Amino acid sequence: MTVFALGPDEQQWCAELRELTAQRLRPLAQRGEAGRINRPLVAALGELGLLRRLFPADGRLRALDLCLLRESLAQECTEAETALALQGLGTYPVVQSGTDAQRARWLPEVTAGRAVASFALSEPGAGSDAAALSLAAEPDGPDGWRLTGEKCWISNAPEADFATVFARTGGAPGARGVTAFLVPAGRPGLTGDHLEMLSPHPLGTLVFDGVPVTRADVLGEVDGGFQVAMATLNLFRPSVGAFAVGMAQAALDAALAHAQTRTAFGGPLRDLQSVGHQLAEMATRIEAARLLVYAAASAYDTGAPGIARRSAMAKLLATETAQYAVDTAVQIHGARALRRGHLLEHLYREVRAPRIYEGATEVQRSLIAKELYRTRA
Repeated sequence: MTVFALGPDEQQWCAELRELTAQRLRPLAQRGEAGRINRPLVAALGELGLLRRLFPADGRLRALDLCLLRESLAQECTEAETALALQGLGTYPVVQSGTDAQRARWLPEVTAGRAVASFALSEPGAGSDAAALSLAAEPDGPDGWRLTGEKCWISNAPEADFATVFARTGGAPGARGVTAFLVPAGRPGLTGDHLEMLSPHPLGTLVFDGVPVTRADVLGEVDGGFQVAMATLNLFRPSVGAFAVGMAQAALDAALAHAQTRTAFGGPLRDLQSVGHQLAEMATRIEAARLLVYAAASAYDTGAPGIARRSAMAKLLATETAQYAVDTAVQIHGARALRRGHLLEHLYREVRAPRIYEGATEVQRSLIAKELYRTRA
């Protein structure tokens, strides 16, 4: 395929995935509890082989495959998309930087949907500025540390079976002196609470009260944890855009169906020029965002230059477009779209968060500008 169009095989696979999601995953999602891990849903992702696509045998996940997975799932069931994405986010540092023993212990469990992963980077005082984290890893004997501090806005916390935790092991400021640890649930001193959020994602806090870790728990190199985090986020950033495109497409599909069946002022909404123009604008922006996401993913997969800039552009445009598309679809539907349980009411709550997490919109704009200046220089 090119960056401008999917081939027939990709198109068929995405169509089959959307159908599978609607038939098998959506019913499980509807029976889950908002803001909590839906373990039957995670198990189904494993049974259907979708988690295996996140962690191929050769260890190399194509960014485009990840984007197609997330877009297709999001179009039919945002809860299934989020469950899959959070598994990938929490586990990819193990795939990329883990030891043979760490991978042997956790990858089969995650792939089968039996273990749930967590990515613990953000803190109460360090969100978009990830290099400002302060969770302390104090030396404890010749081969260990004690973790003390708090993480906040953490995926799947505090229920996850293990977490990729980023802590400060050195005295150096900023990105230097940060180490990534694989911390299983149940370690002494590890607690946490759920957070009730606008969107129904499972998020919480993790509190570390002298939690013991050793060199056997290190992911990558000591003091090299920031690179582990950035490598994961660089892969997943375009796919956040894919998630947004999937939601935007679902909103457009709902608006089109409503405009064709709803009558007002003596005829169907579709005959009103103002509605038609809104639908055309939605479709155009969504297609532009989709193509930029695919281009960024293809650049990542081929090692093309400017990956950071392209990924930031993809996330920026796609998430802002999704916000616009969902809001416009709500406007076309009117008050019924605001009723609890309506698809668009659900999407309206879901669509806000991607403009903040994994680098807020303002961070993406700053990153793009920095890359433009650097290229110009």
